[in-house]
Amino acid sequence: MRFALIGAGVIGAVHARLIEALGDEAVLTCVVDQNLERAGELVTQYGGQAFATPAEAYAAAEVDAVGICLPSALHADVAIEALRAGKHVIVEKPVDITLAAADRLIAAQRETGLTVSVISQRRFQPPVAQIRAAIDTGALGRVTSGIAESAFFRPQSYYDGDDWRGTLAIDGGGALMNQGIHALDLLVWMLGRPVQVSAQTGRLAHEGIEVEDLAGASIVFESGAIGLMLASTAAYPGRPVRLTIHGDQGTAVLDDDQLAYFASADASAPEAPALAGPDGWGPVELAHLAQYRDFIAAVREGRPPAVTLEAGRRSLATVLAVYESARSGQPVELKED
Repeated sequence: MRFALIGAGVIGAVHARLIEALGDEAVLTCVVDQNLERAGELVTQYGGQAFATPAEAYAAAEVDAVGICLPSALHADVAIEALRAGKHVIVEKPVDITLAAADRLIAAQRETGLTVSVISQRRFQPPVAQIRAAIDTGALGRVTSGIAESAFFRPQSYYDGDDWRGTLAIDGGGALMNQGIHALDLLVWMLGRPVQVSAQTGRLAHEGIEVEDLAGASIVFESGAIGLMLASTAAYPGRPVRLTIHGDQGTAVLDDDQLAYFASADASAPEAPALAGPDGWGPVELAHLAQYRDFIAAVREGRPPAVTLEAGRRSLATVLAVYESARSGQPVELKED
């Protein structure tokens, strides 16, 4: 599959490396960035051609699919442009920063019939798959609660390094929207449809930003289960994502990218799937590669990808409900169209 990457920054470089690791499955044909010098650096390392705009790339290069690696507020519009040009799309999280933008993208995807997936690579980690399989097979019984912790650290230089970081207009949010959304996505994937959120946020350890570096939320799900979410970029030195799922017949814990604990009244832990990739790659990198493989397979097989636009929208809606509850000081009800 022939890929174009839109955005040649840090995340664009990650995606270029993933495409290279796919071998015969994929090739990078072009990199698009307003900074042509930066695009050229990726092209020099990974191949293809450099362009300043997507339109130029689509007119001059052979492209089947587009990887969107831009600041969050640009995701939906650039993805829609790619769909209108006949390209499949894999877009970085979050799908965008507003539900209106997400809904425009969903409408364009349905109109064109092309494949779109939102990066949520942690769903592909083997221990995460084990926990989901334990839920699906009933090994945990009725799921009653979950706790997701994304206790990361970002120095002040992280926000100072790009003028869009930490802004509401482009970044859309802070510790939850951009880091914690991965853990929140897992919590939502495990517990189902959120229906009510109560939350607080704070900005405690960083200056000159408009967004939170700490968020805590209680989430009620349609099933009656309750989830707790902590997202931070102010937790030195930072810890790996931790996810705990409790049921009335068992408990499973993800910690440090491993199934750290599993107990069930009448079942053993499901077998962990194996992920293939280059030697030396970490578990999150291998999961990211697995999501790319799923996206390519979905395009070729004409099926939905494992992580759909609707899934990305649900996680975004939950993030936005956290922010609204924190602003209003009141619980926020979530409804899905």
